[in-house]
Amino acid sequence: MSAPEVHHLFHAPIADHSFSADRSTLAVARENNIELYSRSGNSFRLEDELRGHDKTVTGVDIAPHSGRIVTCSQDRNAYVWEPTGKAGAWKPTLVLLRINRAATCVRWAPNETKFAVGSGARIIAVCYFEQENDWWVSKHVKKPLRSTVTCVDWHPNSVLLAAGSTDGHARVFSSFVKGTDERPEASVWGERLPFNTVCGEYLNPTAGWVHDVAFSPSGNALAFCSHDSTVTVVYPSGPEQPPQAVLSITTQLLPFTSLLWTTESELVAAGYDCGVYRLSGDSNGWQLTGSLEKTEASRPGLEQREESALNMFRSMDLRGQRGGVQEDTKLKTTHQNSINTLRAYQGGNGGEVGQISTSGVDGRVVVWKL
Repeated sequence: MSAPEVHHLFHAPIADHSFSADRSTLAVARENNIELYSRSGNSFRLEDELRGHDKTVTGVDIAPHSGRIVTCSQDRNAYVWEPTGKAGAWKPTLVLLRINRAATCVRWAPNETKFAVGSGARIIAVCYFEQENDWWVSKHVKKPLRSTVTCVDWHPNSVLLAAGSTDGHARVFSSFVKGTDERPEASVWGERLPFNTVCGEYLNPTAGWVHDVAFSPSGNALAFCSHDSTVTVVYPSGPEQPPQAVLSITTQLLPFTSLLWTTESELVAAGYDCGVYRLSGDSNGWQLTGSLEKTEASRPGLEQREESALNMFRSMDLRGQRGGVQEDTKLKTTHQNSINTLRAYQGGNGGEVGQISTSGVDGRVVVWKL
């Protein structure tokens, strides 16, 4: 495996990031603004800055085909930014979310006619464009949400929507909007799907916060990671029937905050452990198979952690004499702090993912080859 491509953009946390389809533009959420970087050789340079939000930006997503950028923020607003044709000029359009708490996450639907915004108001705003009034409006998915929505993900059919929340549940909803969506084909999640139909509801074993949810490339399986350091994979069997399998993978790592399907039988996940990890399996069982890091511990376990902690205390007085401050503070992982977002960089959209990108609290964006 080749070494990852590291871009240290600045010394501040990156809440979210997104690449354009041709991977020439990188959008990162930095504090109240969105910074746009363009590729220049092997690095990225700051090209433009999107200003409009007056509180921390929590989500950004670039539509692969149209190039439109959607952003959301703790100021309870979302904007759709459209390129005007002039160099570096973007036209913002305010979206009527109608929420009274912070927006927490945003993602475009695969067909790019809608996007979903999670919020602290126990609401998911499904937004679509009204041609008659020339604005973006929203419909609310409310029941049975009982807490802050932390993450959303779209099914390949652009109608089903998965969401995770701080009440420990991952749910699958229908977001069918009459006049905007075509009637979807029947799937394992259901046949007739009016708006706000609950197609699946799954509780984390310890009711820990759900940090991220993801549909498999086919849309026939759902994975979610929680604050109890588990990853749960659900295989539904059909509408209004118990699932074929609900598999929970317990790890000895710190919790994952983001996950992504690379194939139908493999996941990658990242989070507070600062590394990117692989999981593989099927409906018969899943397991943690290793790390993308080039460290001696490709599959860290509790014994290795205990041994490293013992060695650290054993040599603490020696290090004090040597003054090895750099050695004490520099992590062995590529990221030097927790990872917030994991995205497909090459591939995806139903196909196999060849490269992924990660961003985190250390201000780095890293591209990994799988």
